[in-house]
Order: sequence, then structure tokens, then C-alpha cells
Amino acid sequence: MIIANYIAYVLTLLGALNWGLVGIFNFNLVGWICMGYRNGWAIAIYVLIALAAIWLIISPILSRGMLDLGCKYKQEVKSEKRNEKTA
Repeated sequence: MIIANYIAYVLTLLGALNWGLVGIFNFNLVGWICMGYRNGWAIAIYVLIALAAIWLIISPILSRGMLDLGCKYKQEVKSEKRNEKTA
């Protein structure tokens, strides 16, 4: 699940960067990479970015409120909660 979160995070950042470039410079990065705005590759990338955004909305719900990126903070919080329950 951590790898899926990282991939979704990167794809969502790519989508945000693309929209920023479209809004500021009227330059479509995904269309430029795929050599066309509405070809199959561009549509596939747009769908992947949308699915990644949906995953980033759903993932914290599944992991009880935090986006799991494998950081030490979440592990420390879990161990503190276990220690409070045993004490």
C-alpha cells in the first residue's frame, strides 16, 4: 500500500503541475509528452491521474486517518498508543 501511495502522490503532482502550466502559460505538458491532446496515450495518463487522486482520497480512510508513506512518525504513534493501552 505504501508503494501505491507514492505512485498516486507522484501522479497527482504531475496532474497539478500540468494544470498549473495550462493555467499560467497555456501549455499542456501531458499533451506535449504524448504529442497530441486527445490521443490514446494522453487519455490514459489523464485517467491514471484521476484514479491516483481518487486513491489519495480513499487511502487515508482505509488506513484510519493517515496517508501511509512508511514514515517513522506513524510507527512511533502506533507504538505510543500500544504503550498507553498496556500501562
